[in-house]
Amino acid sequence: MNCKEVIRKLSDFIDGDVDATLKQEVESHMHGCKDCQLAIDQTKKTIEIFCDSELVALPGDVRNRLHEAVRRKLSEARQ
Repeated sequence: MNCKEVIRKLSDFIDGDVDATLKQEVESHMHGCKDCQLAIDQTKKTIEIFCDSELVALPGDVRNRLHEAVRRKLSEARQ
């Protein structure tokens, strides 16, 4: 297991959607890799913060620009 593989499996690992073998491989890699350990810890903390936060209403002009940008991207993707 290398850093790139850990990052690819990060979401599944955090969600607990990996088999026992893969879980052990990720955990073993993390014991020797401070960068991956930090990435997983920071991702978990970010998820906790967002899950516990309240929704913030976007100002109308920001919401309209965001919706327009999404429409443009979807239209481009369909072509």
